[in-house]
Amino acid sequence: MKWETVIGLEVHAQLNTRSKIFSGASTAFGAAPNTQACAVDIALPGTLPVMNRAAVEKAIRFGLSVGGRVARRSIFARKNYFYPDLPKGYQISQYELPVVEGGTVTIVVGETEKTVRLTRAHLEEDAGKSLHEDFHGETGIDLNRAGTPLLEIVSEPEMRSSAEAVAYAKAIHGLVRWIDICDGNMQEGSFRCDANVSVRPLGSETLGTRCEIKNLNSFRFLERAIDFEVRRQIEVNEDGGKVVQETRLYDPDRDETRPMRSKEDAHDYRYFPDPDLLPLEISEPWMAEVQAALPELPQVRRERYASAYGLTPYDAAVLTASREIADYFEAAAEGASGAVAKTLANWIAGPLSAQLNDAGAEIGESRVSARQLRRLVERINDGTISNKIAREVFDAVWTGEAQGDDAADKVIESRGLKQISDSGALEKIADDVIAANAQQVADYRGGKDKAFNSLVGQVMKATKGKANPQQVTEILKRRLG
Repeated sequence: MKWETVIGLEVHAQLNTRSKIFSGASTAFGAAPNTQACAVDIALPGTLPVMNRAAVEKAIRFGLSVGGRVARRSIFARKNYFYPDLPKGYQISQYELPVVEGGTVTIVVGETEKTVRLTRAHLEEDAGKSLHEDFHGETGIDLNRAGTPLLEIVSEPEMRSSAEAVAYAKAIHGLVRWIDICDGNMQEGSFRCDANVSVRPLGSETLGTRCEIKNLNSFRFLERAIDFEVRRQIEVNEDGGKVVQETRLYDPDRDETRPMRSKEDAHDYRYFPDPDLLPLEISEPWMAEVQAALPELPQVRRERYASAYGLTPYDAAVLTASREIADYFEAAAEGASGAVAKTLANWIAGPLSAQLNDAGAEIGESRVSARQLRRLVERINDGTISNKIAREVFDAVWTGEAQGDDAADKVIESRGLKQISDSGALEKIADDVIAANAQQVADYRGGKDKAFNSLVGQVMKATKGKANPQQVTEILKRRLG
């Protein structure tokens, strides 16, 4: 039997407000345990929550950015469950009337675009944190995180592979950073995913029994956890068993998911409206103010890049993965032709990205400026240097060998790297190579294409990599008939 994977994601984005959602305590990361938990956070008797306006504004920004319906009136509810890191015995969240309903996110997998619908996005408070590693059989509780504002973003179950789920998570991650509502730091827990995974027979319209994999804090773990869970559920079904609805954890060391607890349904949490909080009302002037302050959104930029430069959906998606990358490309491509813009896109996604990864740096810390990369790319496109030589020039500019927007030109001049395009000189070298490699010439004429590549390599070697590869190819083919 063939199976279809069905995936829905719940993303918890920690809103980057200075204070918590219902108290004035700080949200700064890294403080000593329990030093940023005030009377409201630890639920002392008589304390009352007060709504943080900045958290609401960030929820509005998100709703407008995904084209969702921002509710003019929403309410907060109490979600009842009992964990040591939940002082009140309930979590203040939203249930029946969330602040955002609907919306869409466009993802790109390979060269294929897909639109994923959102169910909702609602505001809630985070719980504290249980610490197990350092207490030798005991559990420590740190309530610094209790009350931190979260926006929980829930998708429809419309993803059909781990690749699509990762693309969706990356799109949401990029968007919340782009509109400045979350710093997206996955190591610190600012951006976490829960994956709801099920399988069903191919062609069936009935959803299978889902399992929820909790607290996935890296895109790699999200992909691996989903892949394992899909294999596990298919094996259970094909062995005649039944998948049990439950919450599971992913163990990266063993690359497997394992049961955590039976999966609750909404009625198990006994939701009811929080009597301490008034309904949240959002006025039209406030909405208009937030709308006016929004930056150009990633999807709009993708469409503009495709229209202005002829970039593929994949290239446009790479360049809009973050606002910083898009701004870098924008600065480099200003006034450029489509050919230069395409080469810039390739260099930003390739060599520049690799160099930044090696240096552990963000694009804002690049040692090659946007204007310097533009000049380098222009020298590739006008035939001054080859792609191979361009890597040498790029590395020299990165290390600071030359300064200024024309650093690439300075390196090319000082190192004598200008490409040899003189037809007469290249023809003489090609003739010498042909004369010295009779066997390879015979092999090529006998139908062995690899022999031709070897001859090209010999010419490039003789010119120390400075020959124009396209010219070399044309000359050899002309000479060899």
